[in-house]
Formats: sequence, C-alpha cells, structure tokens
Amino acid sequence: MTMSLTPRSVVLIFFLALVFILPLIGTAEEGSSSHLEEVLRNHGLPAGLFPQSVKSFKLDRMGHLEVHLDRPCLAQYETAVFFDTIIKANLSFGQLKVLEGMSREELFLWLPVKDIIVTDQTSGLIIIDIGFALKRLSFSRFDEPRACRSHHGLGFRMDGRKGIGFGYGGGHSDQR
Repeated sequence: MTMSLTPRSVVLIFFLALVFILPLIGTAEEGSSSHLEEVLRNHGLPAGLFPQSVKSFKLDRMGHLEVHLDRPCLAQYETAVFFDTIIKANLSFGQLKVLEGMSREELFLWLPVKDIIVTDQTSGLIIIDIGFALKRLSFSRFDEPRACRSHHGLGFRMDGRKGIGFGYGGGHSDQR
C-alpha cells in the first residue's frame, strides 16, 4: 500500500504544525518597568536588578528576556554598573543567565556580568558572576530600581562585546 499526500492532507499537516509551533515562538511585549519588576519578583529575583530607565522589555515563552533602556547608563549599587541600551538574558526561576549588555566596575576595571543567581530565597543573598569571581551581595540592595545617569565621559562602549576596553575621556561619541 503506497501513501501519497493529497493537497488536503498537506494543508492539514501545515495547519497542525502551525498550531503546535506558534505558541513556542510567541513573545510577550511589556511596556512598563513596573511590569518588569513584577516579572522579576515572580521569578524569585529582586525587582531592582534593572534601572529606572527601562523603556520596554520582551519575554518569550522560552525565557529569553530582552530589556530596552532609553540610553546606555550607569547606576550605583554596591559599585557602578553599566547598562547598555539593550540587555539580554535567559530568565528562569532565581536566575538571569548568559547576560549581555551589563558590566560591573571591579577594582577600576569594567567586567561583564555573566549571571545573576539567587540560590536560596531564605539566605537573603544574590550571586553576581563576573567571570573570574562570584560576588555575594545582599538581596535588599536590589529591592528598588536605581536612577541611571548618563555614561558620557567614559571612554568605552559595550557594542555587544563580552570584554570591553576601559579608561576615561576616550572621546567616543554616542551614535545611538
């Protein structure tokens, strides 16, 4: 018995594939930073991980988070933290993994933040992975989003690179 596909069966297969695949690739676009704070809290993370200048964010069903800011900026937590215009990460409960677009100042160097993890909700600690070291900070330092000031005057730009240059007054103009 040979089986051949009729135009009707091709349409049926296409329709079924569409029904099962579309929900996997859908995204939820949220417009406000207060909604992002709620999403972070619901995932066991502090609400203030991103600055006040969040313009919008996207979170798809696979947990890919993309946060858009008004402009690149610096916020003061324990140390200065640089946020690029777009920050990307994989969001799961208690974790922001494979972060791009965020760097932290450590001993006069700007190091990319790779992961942010809350391993135990009761410990009151959050772990910031900057590659060669893990920083354990109080969860309460990130309760509220911080004001973010312009990064002008700093001589570096992220431009999606994993490791970046350093120095002040480098003369780069912001093309964004």
